[in-house]
Amino acid sequence: MNWILIAQVVYVIILIFVCFRIIFDTDNNTKAIAYVLLAIFLPIVGMIIYFSFGINYRKRKMYDKKLGDKERFQGDLEKELIRYSKDILQEGDAAVKSNKKLVNLVLKENLSPLTNNNDVKLLLNGENKFPEVFKAIENAKHHIHIEYYIFNDDKIGNQLVDLLIKKAKEGIKVRFIYDDFGSRSIREKCIPKLKEAGVQTSPFYEIKFYAFASRINYRNHRKIIVIDGKTSFVGGINVSDKYINNQKNQLFWRDTHLMIHGPATWYLQFLFLCDWNFCANDTITIKDVLFPQKETFISTQDKLVQITASGPDSDTPTILFSMFQAICLAKKEILITTPYFIPGDSLLDALIIAGNSGLAVKLLVPGISDSKLANFASSSYYNALLKAGVEIYKYQKGFVHAKTLVIDDEIAIVGTANMDIRSFDLNFEVNAIVYDEEITIQLKNAFYQDIENADKINMQAWQNRPKYIKFFEKIARLFSPLL
Repeated sequence: MNWILIAQVVYVIILIFVCFRIIFDTDNNTKAIAYVLLAIFLPIVGMIIYFSFGINYRKRKMYDKKLGDKERFQGDLEKELIRYSKDILQEGDAAVKSNKKLVNLVLKENLSPLTNNNDVKLLLNGENKFPEVFKAIENAKHHIHIEYYIFNDDKIGNQLVDLLIKKAKEGIKVRFIYDDFGSRSIREKCIPKLKEAGVQTSPFYEIKFYAFASRINYRNHRKIIVIDGKTSFVGGINVSDKYINNQKNQLFWRDTHLMIHGPATWYLQFLFLCDWNFCANDTITIKDVLFPQKETFISTQDKLVQITASGPDSDTPTILFSMFQAICLAKKEILITTPYFIPGDSLLDALIIAGNSGLAVKLLVPGISDSKLANFASSSYYNALLKAGVEIYKYQKGFVHAKTLVIDDEIAIVGTANMDIRSFDLNFEVNAIVYDEEITIQLKNAFYQDIENADKINMQAWQNRPKYIKFFEKIARLFSPLL
């Protein structure tokens, strides 16, 4: 009996320590409460879940990445980038001048400059993205940098592998980062083939059995291609056959990507090299061949573009902040497409305020979801939005995987970040912000075409859904910080 009493006392002391640790280490109140409740009501198991999934890597800086001497680099260029961005802001059209608060926010948080002289092409779905990717890679003259969350060992994946091998044998420097969880199917066959041909490959934070859980939680969700430091691709489309809509695929995948040719590629290059130096333990530094001079770009469109990125290594959730600011700047219309909608209190309040202020707010989410639990959690937010006049549509043609935000006819955001806590806090993400009426209208038109294949949620019918479903939604929402 004495041993049982001692064990109970020791357990209570450990539990108190863990709860203090959770409260001290977790900035998000909702997330902290969720982990404390888990630790208390799931003895031992709750603690294991916290130490596997809940450690605040942003605070601990375990993912701090370096590009040579990154701090010195930022110190040297900060004044120049601010001046450069302000000059472009001064010369820009109404689309960027009326949204200078967003420009300044991203510049301060990310040191990501506003760039002009960009050509931007909107690519809807894999069948439109991959031909452009293959053409651009085929024309590479110096280097090809690729970074993907999901890169599958399937038809399109192997076609891209074969092209990378071909370019490597031509003397082109090819560097390839793959997420070790999302791209696990290429480890055995594709990676050895690439290495043998001279392609430099590196998994992003290789998964080891002893840290398996936490490394699934903090993954590199970015999809970046940079070619010769001039042409780049960014968006939601991974390298997988399922993103190509043909007769072989049973499920239609709706997604969105951007192709950029111009100085906006600089920051995507910077992100890639930071990630490369981190996961490959390399020391690549700034070189003109990696960051071509602005005078070498030939543009026919002169689009204004800014890149925003965040992850467990960043001081603040910049992507969350940028979306919040963009929504606050809206004057007429807000169009959101996201496969996972767990916005947290700040974004939810911003959307409710926008709806109650008379703005047209429309949200497109999957009707066919790949995660029932996430779908239940998302549904728990809809009632408050519907009451504020927000229109919610459930996509029925297939699975909508696009991550886009349209503000009026002035801001178009396309990237890898879902509108959920995981993208804002747990994974490495990147978005492109385009301040341009033409691109914004193109994305806006795509949104309205999508909702033609969606069911609009009826307020009365939604409120009358069975109580047990509402209960499951509330339970799922309690665990939303963990999804």
